Amino acid sequence: MVEGDSVGCVLHDFERDFDVADTERIGALRIALTPSLMLTTRLHPLRSADIARRRLERGGGVTINGPAQALDLLVGAITANIAEIARSLSQDVQTAEDGLLDGRHPPAPRDLIRIRRRLAQLHRLLIGMRGVFQRLEEDEELPEPLLATVEKLAQRLQSLDADILGVQAQLRQLRDEVDIQAAQRTNQNLYMLSIVTALMLPATLVTGLFGMNTGGMPLADGPHGTLVATLIAASAAGVTYWLLRWMGFMRR
Repeated sequence: MVEGDSVGCVLHDFERDFDVADTERIGALRIALTPSLMLTTRLHPLRSADIARRRLERGGGVTINGPAQALDLLVGAITANIAEIARSLSQDVQTAEDGLLDGRHPPAPRDLIRIRRRLAQLHRLLIGMRGVFQRLEEDEELPEPLLATVEKLAQRLQSLDADILGVQAQLRQLRDEVDIQAAQRTNQNLYMLSIVTALMLPATLVTGLFGMNTGGMPLADGPHGTLVATLIAASAAGVTYWLLRWMGFMRR
């Protein structure tokens, strides 16, 4: 919002606790800019405030000569925090991808869901801030000293969002590969189960036939009836196996 020489906007950043610097909670940062002053208000501690304070304490050429430089410092702290989180998530995706290719430590679906949720959170946060600065760019009443800074920050946010989208695309490919491998394992297990069922079906038919309590049952009076019935069942399974091989159902 632009009102005369004053500009007001609401940005968002990750909150922090007194003992935990990185949390997943998002808090609002309300900013008011005048020709000689920048005022900020927030309900909870934010990560960007700590980063900006450390930069000011270290010095290193960081000078604040007006609200434009102050806005650049504060938004730069927000983007630095988001970029650090994005690099960490990108490293997690690469580690999971290496584990999948290695085959010994495949990624757990829960870990991939956690990474996807955090990337989506970063993307939504950046989309909101990009919208704020794009509206300021299009506002004809925006003070001239702030125009260059607003344009630069909008481009920086767009570039950072592109990096987030790149990590999301890499994660999407990884999840597709994980799903493909899981489907292949399921199909392989179903195939083996089908083969075992086909091999056991004739033997089950033979044992069921000899298990009937009816008169005139063959081999009932002989001393080797059980052995003969077992051989018949094994032979039926063997014939079934040969037929499956001959018909091409037995893959190596």
